[in-house]
Amino acid sequence: MSEARTPAQIEADIVRRREQLAVTLDEIGIRMHPKTIIGDAKARVASTVDQTAGRAFVAVNRVVSDVKARFTHEDGAPRLERVVPAAVVALAVVGLIVSSSRRHKA
Repeated sequence: MSEARTPAQIEADIVRRREQLAVTLDEIGIRMHPKTIIGDAKARVASTVDQTAGRAFVAVNRVVSDVKARFTHEDGAPRLERVVPAAVVALAVVGLIVSSSRRHKA
């Protein structure tokens, strides 16, 4: 059987539970406050942006490294057999763009 509790013990339990409930309600109030909700949302968005930017940086860095590897030897010297044709193509494209823009102006 359970021990009989005195009115003082019951009252002490009620006071303790009220205090616990007050703390819980305060925590809920803080969590549900619009500023807290907005702050949490901003933090999640910032985290997502940071992760996305990090992934983009890694991807771009990988592409740049791959392109560099195609146009240079291991010692860093340029591979002229690849650089010269690429430069000729780039100049041709720029020339076509300039020529096209001049025709549209005239």
